[in-house]
Amino acid sequence: MSGPATAMVMAAGLGTRLRPLTDTKPKALIEVAGKALIDHILDRLEAAGVTRAVVNVHAFADEMEAHLRRRRAPEILISDERAGLLETGGGLKHARRLLGEAPIWVANSDYVWIEGRDDALDLLARAWDSAAMDACLIVVPKARTGGFETPGDFSRDPAGRLTHRGAAAEAPLHCFGIEILDPQRVYEVAEERFSLFQFWQAAAARRRLFGVVPDGEWLQVGDPAALQAAEARLRETA
Repeated sequence: MSGPATAMVMAAGLGTRLRPLTDTKPKALIEVAGKALIDHILDRLEAAGVTRAVVNVHAFADEMEAHLRRRRAPEILISDERAGLLETGGGLKHARRLLGEAPIWVANSDYVWIEGRDDALDLLARAWDSAAMDACLIVVPKARTGGFETPGDFSRDPAGRLTHRGAAAEAPLHCFGIEILDPQRVYEVAEERFSLFQFWQAAAARRRLFGVVPDGEWLQVGDPAALQAAEARLRETA
C-alpha cells in the first residue's frame, strides 16, 4: 500500500459504557473473538504498511504498556496522558514529537470490521491526496454498521467531500474512526484539549474534508451488547 508509515492509535479513553469490564482493564484490552481491540487495529495497520504506531495511554496505562511491549510490529511509541485526558485532537497534538510532520493514519481502538470485496485501508490509502485534502475518513452507510447509537454523521457529495449533519435529524453515513490526515492543521489549534471534530469542521469549511466508502460490515464496540454482537459476527465469519 502507498499510505503513511506512521499511525496514531487512540487508546486513552475510559470506556465507561463498557463497565463493569473496564473497571479492571483499559477498553483497548477488551477482547473480541480472542484478540484485544488494540491488536485488531494494530494488525490491520501493520498489514497496511505502518511501521510505527504511536498509542496514547491514560487509564490502566501500565497494563497497556506491558501488553504493547509484547508486539513485534509495528514499532510502538507511547504518548503518555496519565496526567489528564486530552481528547482526540489534543492527544494527537500532544504526540507531535513522536508523530512528526508528514501525513499519518489516525485510528480509534474500539472498532472491528469484516472486509468486503476491497481492502478498506488500501482504498483509503489510494484515495488520499495531500494536495486536495486535510483529512480523508472511512465512512459507512448505516445499514452496514452495528453498535452505533448516533443518527449518522456525514453526507458525501459526488466528489467525495463530507458535510456533517449539523442540526439535521440524521445523516446517511457513520464515521468509522479511521482516517488519513495532515497533522499540521491539528498542531495549529490553540487549545491543548479538543476533539478532532473541531478539525473536521474546519477542514469541511475549506472543502478539504473527504471520505471513502468501503464494502464490508463495520462494528463499533461501545457497550456490552455491542461487544457480544461483534464477538458473534467475527466468530461466524472466521
